[in-house]
Order: sequence, then C-alpha cells, then structure tokens
Amino acid sequence: MTSYPIDLWQRNPMNRIKNIFFRVRSKIAFYPTIISTAGILVAFVLMYLEQQHISEYLMDIAPVLVIDNTETARTLLSTLIGGLISLMVFSFSMVMILLNQASSNFSPRVLPGIISDEKHQIVLGLYLAVILYNIFILVSIEPTNYSYQTPGFSVLIAIILTVICLASFIYFIHNISQSIQVGTILYSIHSKTKERLLKIMREETKKSLEFPEANNWTYLLLDTTGYFQGILKDDLLDICIENELKIALVIRKGQFIMRDQEGILVNKPTSEEIKGKILKTLIISKEELTGENYIYGFRQISEIGIKAMSPGINDPGTALNSIDYLTELFTYLMQTNGYEYLTDVEGNNQVRIIRNTFAEVLYNVLATYRPYCSHDIMVTGKLLNMLTSLGERNLNSEQSDAIRLETDNLKGDMEKLIKNQRDLDQLREGFHSWS
Repeated sequence: MTSYPIDLWQRNPMNRIKNIFFRVRSKIAFYPTIISTAGILVAFVLMYLEQQHISEYLMDIAPVLVIDNTETARTLLSTLIGGLISLMVFSFSMVMILLNQASSNFSPRVLPGIISDEKHQIVLGLYLAVILYNIFILVSIEPTNYSYQTPGFSVLIAIILTVICLASFIYFIHNISQSIQVGTILYSIHSKTKERLLKIMREETKKSLEFPEANNWTYLLLDTTGYFQGILKDDLLDICIENELKIALVIRKGQFIMRDQEGILVNKPTSEEIKGKILKTLIISKEELTGENYIYGFRQISEIGIKAMSPGINDPGTALNSIDYLTELFTYLMQTNGYEYLTDVEGNNQVRIIRNTFAEVLYNVLATYRPYCSHDIMVTGKLLNMLTSLGERNLNSEQSDAIRLETDNLKGDMEKLIKNQRDLDQLREGFHSWS
C-alpha cells in the first residue's frame, strides 16, 4: 500500500481511514477479531459483577438457575470450552472446503467475496468470543477463605452463550450450503455489480460532462508498481483547487501499472512537490481488490461461465445463466459515460478518470466466450440473443457498431465450428434456448 505524507493525513484523514477500513474489512479475521475482543470485555464485566456478589443476589431470586457447586462449574466450563473448540475447528474446515471447491469449480477470483461474507465471519467470531469468555470465567474461580467462590451467574451466561453458538452452527451449515451453489454466487456478483453501475448512473445525472481536451498536456510518470484501485478524491480535489490544476488520469481502475509509466496528465507544468502530492493520492495495491470497480463483476461472471464449459465441469446451464446476468449488466453499462469526473463545490470538473467503455467490455466478454462456446449451439444462441437484445437498447452509433462487430465475429466462429446445417439454420433464424 502506498505510504502517505503527514500533511495529507491532516488534510483529510477520513479518506484514509475509509480506504484502510475497506482493505481490512475484506480479511476473514476482521469480524472474529472484533467479536472475540467483545467476548473478553464481557468476561471482565461479569468478573467485576461477581465481585459485587451478583450470584448471591440471583441465588435469592432464582436459585434453580445458579450452579453453586465449584467442581460442577469447573467441569461444565471445561466441557463447554472443549466442545466449542471442536465446533469452531469443524466450521473453519467447512470454510476451507468451501473456498477450495469454489476456486476449483468456479473461479479463484470469487474467493474474496466469499471470504468477506460477514455472516461467516460473525459466526466464527461468536465461537471464538464464547470460548475466550468461558476461559476467563474458568480462571476467575479462585479460593476465598479456604473455599472457592463459584461465579454462578457467569456460568449461567456461559450456558446461554453456548446455546446461541449451537443455534449459530445450524444457521452456519444452512448458509454455507447455500453459498457454494453457483446460482447464489452468480446472483451475489450480479447484485453488487448492478449496485455499482446504478451508483455511477445516479452520480452522472448530477454532474456536468464538460472537460477541456487534454491536448499538449504534461505527463506525470508514476512512481509505484502495482494494481491501481482508485484515488483519494477529496485530497486530489484540494490539490487541484489550491494549484489551479486540471488533471486527467489515463490509467483505469484495476489496471496493473508500472513505475515510470505515463499515467497522469496535468494542464500545466508542476513542481516536484506538487507532483509528489498528486501521486500520493493514488491508491496502489500489490493485489487485485474488487472494491467499487464494476469491471471485476463482468470478469468474474464471465470466468464462471467459461469454467462451466470446460470438459472437467461440463455445465452449459451455468454458462447460459451467466449470460443472462451479463445481459442485464450490459444494459446498465450502456447508460454510463466513458469518464468519471471529480467536481468541486461550484460544479466545475477538476479531474477526469478514464473508464472501460461499453465496446471494450463487450469485446472482452465475448472474446472469452467465443473460443470455448462457439461450438455449442445453446450457448451460441444465448450470446446472439444477448447481442440482439442489446442492439435494441443501444444509445449511440458507437454502441451499435460494437454490437454489430461482435455479432459478426460470433457468427464467423459459429460458421466454422458448427457443422450441422439444421443447427446453423436455427441460429441464423434466432431461436431461443430453453434457459
């Protein structure tokens, strides 16, 4: 991750905190760490309440709920700890099996989405929190005047928490069995990508698309190698306003960039100090992160569809479903602009960021499907239907030309690979497959 100077941290720390939070949020240990810390804090609170004789008070009100025998309490807590550890190990094993199966059957790129599933993290965190709680309560049983003080109320809470863990385990098994289904994975990726595209569309309706032509502007060379994930928008806007700059980024989100590559255009020469500040606003990662980049959604759905057509899996139905999801996403992508703009409070566009256009995304998707699916009449028919549907919705001549070109390419491959004349006639007439 790129390091940042102190003055930029002081300028807008919330931008940095959000960026760090997003990166940490995708880790499988995020929620387990927070919840297990809460479990330790609850244990200390209960230990304090035991010192205030809360168990004696509960004994007077509901003695049937309180375990007043020290050895029974020790045995029960030890049993709960051992049982929960076994439950947690089994659950973690299930997660590892899920990740391995998803990577083998679908695509390794779907793993971050499964790992960051907060429901799995919360369940695993609950196990860990209750285990730590039980350990601390067990340790708190200490001698008092030649006898041991039994934390009856704390043991009761331990029993209740363990029952909650058992209920969570049932939910965990149900949820994990659903998560591994390809339909669930496709729908999840589709929903997140659709949400990002709709967000872009809403933002574009509020902004002007005016921006000067970047002719004869000055190139800035990048100083870091890695995957470009985005920019710290507020910081870059402040730099533009303070120095009366216009900036155009010629690198795309998700692109692998290299040191000394031309990546940024500025409308006038800048000092080394300002150049350094501009470069520090770029978010560069050593690994691919999905983030807010909708391109990953198109790529993941395409990879799942292509993997389904491999001889080892041989699941054309999944490929057909993936094309259905891509069709809807393309209809939203057609309504977005080829650039993203950062606007100041007066409504002036100060920064322009290039995006992947509809034509580029369409070609990338079709280029991955054609080599593996052109011999299959069902999948080819579905792709042709997708292109026909998009052709009815195109908004400009550029989109129309892209759709026509991809249709011609697909038909050319189809003519070469499909030998059955009836199949070719059906495809030419635009038949609809059963899915």
